Amino acid sequence: MARKKQYNEEEVIKKATALFWKNGYEATSVRMLEKEMGINQFSIYASFTNKQGVFLESIKYYKTQIHILKEKLRKSNNGVLGIQQYFYDFLEFSKEGSLHKGCLVTNSVNEIKEEDNTLIMNELTNFANEIRELFVSNLKQDDSKESSAIEKQADYLMNSLLGLSIASKVFNQEQLKNIIEVTFLNL
Repeated sequence: MARKKQYNEEEVIKKATALFWKNGYEATSVRMLEKEMGINQFSIYASFTNKQGVFLESIKYYKTQIHILKEKLRKSNNGVLGIQQYFYDFLEFSKEGSLHKGCLVTNSVNEIKEEDNTLIMNELTNFANEIRELFVSNLKQDDSKESSAIEKQADYLMNSLLGLSIASKVFNQEQLKNIIEVTFLNL
């Protein structure tokens, strides 16, 4: 007879997500996960198969947390201004107290080699493409924009968002605000 789990899976994944977000995928060991999640290695393997499985569940949890921002952007009818607000909202979302943690997805993309872990990279790429498609949708609200310009601007905005995520770990609020303002000057 299978033993009943002595932990709440969402709670342990929430803790694992925070650990991955802080340390990155590569630097987070199974031992660190055990300690942070409060469950033993056997439970980790039984529930999630391995560290990669815990990380993939963490990405799913991260998506549920950022869902509110994505929905706000999806429902926006302010075109470029809606995207700009997403940038500001994202900065708030990625803060822990006064500390900016950046984006879990961006942080992970910077350290994981696709050839070493295609499953994780596919998940991270899909996440980024979801955001990009929301940018495209909002840019299309301006009837004067041509399709090719919209695609180029969406790519530019994704690059800017990824850069902002990294910059948020280094620069102060005023500098981050300046980055956002300049990003949207010519759109």
